[in-house]
Parts: sequence; C-alpha cells; structure tokens
Amino acid sequence: MKAHYSKPLPNNWTGRATNTQEYLHEKIILHNAMDELSGAVNEKSFALLGYACDEGVKRNLGRPGAAKGPDAIRAQLGRLSNHLPDRVSFYDLGNFDCLDGDMEATQQALQKQVQIILNNKTFPLLLGGGHDIAYGHYCGLRDYLGKNQTLGIINFDAHFDLRKNEAENNSGTPFYQIAQACVQQNSPFHYLCLGIRKEANSRELFRTAEKLGVRYVSSAEFTMKHVAQVKKVIETFLAKVDAVYLTIDMDGFSSAYAPGVSAASPLGFSPDILFESLGIIIRSKKLISADVAEMNPSHDRDDQTAKLAASMLHYIMHEITLL
Repeated sequence: MKAHYSKPLPNNWTGRATNTQEYLHEKIILHNAMDELSGAVNEKSFALLGYACDEGVKRNLGRPGAAKGPDAIRAQLGRLSNHLPDRVSFYDLGNFDCLDGDMEATQQALQKQVQIILNNKTFPLLLGGGHDIAYGHYCGLRDYLGKNQTLGIINFDAHFDLRKNEAENNSGTPFYQIAQACVQQNSPFHYLCLGIRKEANSRELFRTAEKLGVRYVSSAEFTMKHVAQVKKVIETFLAKVDAVYLTIDMDGFSSAYAPGVSAASPLGFSPDILFESLGIIIRSKKLISADVAEMNPSHDRDDQTAKLAASMLHYIMHEITLL
C-alpha cells in the first residue's frame, strides 16, 4: 500500500492581512509535493512537510491524536510575524497520511520526499505526528548525504525511544531502528538526547543507550542553571559530526508549557534552555533538517503546545537566515 498524500490547504494559513507580508501566512507558498520545487535554488529556503500519522503512538500504547498535529502547528505558525528576507521562499508541501495503519509506507514516502527537498537546496521542516517520524526522516537524510558524511542526531526528549522492535515498529523504536541501520551500513551511530527523565525510561533502555554509546543530559541537568555544561556537551557532540538532524519531541517539555502531547508529564524541561540550545546548534552551521513530533491538539489548552511548536520553527527559520 502507498502512503496517502494530501495537498496543502489554504485554510491552514489565515490571519490578519497586510500589503507587506508582515505575517507568515502571507509569505507561504502552497506547493504540491508531487511537483518539482522551483525558485529555491541557491537560497536559504524552507519547506514544511507533514507526517500525519499517530499509528506508532497507538502501537506504543500512547494516546492518539498526533496525526492532527501538523495542521494545528501550521495554523499557529501562519499567524506569527514574518521577518524572512524577500529572497527566501517558504513552502508548505502538504501531508503524508497514514491509511489503514500502514506506518511503514508513510515513513517510506517521507524518506523519499526529504531527499527531494534537500536536492532542491531547501531546508526541510517536518511536522508530526508520532516520533516514528524520526526513522523516515533520518533515512531520507542518510540517502541525501551518502556514505562519506557523518550524520548526528540531536533529540530533545524525555525518552530515549530506543525500544527494541522485535514485535513491531512504533513511536518508541525509531532510534533503535536507526542504530541497527547504522550497523548494517557500517556507519557510526551518533545520538545525543537532551532532557532524559529517569522515571520515564526503564533500566533496560539505559543499558541499551550505554551499549550504543548514546550521550545524554538528564532533565534535572537540562536547565539554565547548568547551561554552561549543556553547551559543552552539545559542542563536543557537534565536533564529531559533519551534519546534524534535529528532532524535538514535545513531550520533553513540562506539561506546564506543552499539555497537548501524546505522553504528558508535569516534569520536563522549559523553553528557555531549549531555545538556548537551538542557538548553539544553528550557529554551528551543521544543521540540515529538523522536525517536531508528538504534538497532540486533542489535549492542548488554548493552542498552547501548537504555539510553542510554531515558535520553535519560527526561531529555527529566522536564525538560519542570519548565518
């Protein structure tokens, strides 16, 4: 079965109207992902692509609803101010939908499209959907980079998502799947997790992380109080890789900031340390793609989580254009 593709919808991009594109909903270009991108070559342009799939969350016994996350994020992102230069294009490529529980087909479609976006010299910004988005996203990046460049993963998350997948793939297995793919490809597995909560990961997961050489910072240490150490960890990791894939699981935040997630908790990190970390990563000039996962509008309050996700994407885009 093939993944179902949905074209971008104009009603996801509404807001106050101006004559000078003061808001991102006025800047956005709705583009069918099945057609070739144009006008983005040699420019710092950006393309949103949705992974409207929460099948992995369901398989992992989480609460469903993240399939509606991509459009919820778009609705909030469009209302934010536009400070992008006129020469920078900003595309919405629509969504890949998961039909009949075929998560693997959706991941494969995502993989192909990520490579296409990068081949068009455009920066991919992917919207989830469950954190199983990471496997398809990573595979697309790996296809694009080839064998000669090392790819590092930086994951802002409460969970390692290193569960073994003997039974089935789900939202808790993507980085274990990636680790296994690295073994098959004889390539290093570079994985850094920021915000890991001890009570949210079993002893077996910590053992797996140690066995795979995963570097992590605990939620207790991932704070502005420890920002100097966090910076050192990130910079040490960045020095070991040629390119970086950034993934942000919204359930890493405390539910005080992000209630609309697949696995909410009052414990977790705050936006200030995340934005500080994003700045370090972006300024390295190694970031080539990013995604936001587990945004679940069914459990959001006043669109709080969608607004936070949108603000992070806004920050990433605008900081990259300053490089």
